[in-house]
Amino acid sequence: MTTKLARVFFAAVILLSGLAVAQSGGSSDALPAAPSAANSPASTPAPTGSKMGTINIEQAIYASNEGQRDFEALSKKLEPKQSELKNMNDEVESLKKQLNTGGDKLTDDARGTLVKQIEQKQKALERAVQDARDDAQNQQNEIAQRILQKMAPIIIKYAGDNGYGLIVDTSNPWPQGPVLWAGPGVDITKPIVDSYNVQSGVPAPAKPAAKPATTGAMTKPATPAKTGATTPAK
Repeated sequence: MTTKLARVFFAAVILLSGLAVAQSGGSSDALPAAPSAANSPASTPAPTGSKMGTINIEQAIYASNEGQRDFEALSKKLEPKQSELKNMNDEVESLKKQLNTGGDKLTDDARGTLVKQIEQKQKALERAVQDARDDAQNQQNEIAQRILQKMAPIIIKYAGDNGYGLIVDTSNPWPQGPVLWAGPGVDITKPIVDSYNVQSGVPAPAKPAAKPATTGAMTKPATPAKTGATTPAK
């Protein structure tokens, strides 16, 4: 299951990486595997229900109060590094501009020195961006794994209590994920998040004060995103 949150909470790092190095086609980092009866504790009864449900594990983790709190804290923690990367990138761009606008007025030696300086700083920026991305991803995955370990028993209990014999993860849309399509009626993400919030005791994060409306029209509150591509319920 690829981690989409790196493109959400750490946008500054990702954007800077686009300035320094080419973006890769996908992410090789993964969240922990979704829980199943096969790897659940021995005391957990085997599924006996006949219903099939879906859950977006990523969304459940990141939508939980604990997830929102901890990922927001991590984002703030990484702000100094993001500023450092921006300053490094600005310096490289400034040197490139200097070369492009006045390079023909420089001596061959001066021009060669400037080119070498740009190359060295560019390489240092690329290394720093990659290190920052890896560090952010590792810390993100640590948070996600910790939350999932506590959320897994809740998912298993909910499935048993509500007659589910199979729960499929829809974090990755088809064809990367196993689910082609499913209606929202089989998705259990929200009740799992609600149950987890009650058990964790972490309060909902404070929402920023709403800005005064400029058009007089009321804004409809945002609703949680639906799961992506999913499989038809039987």
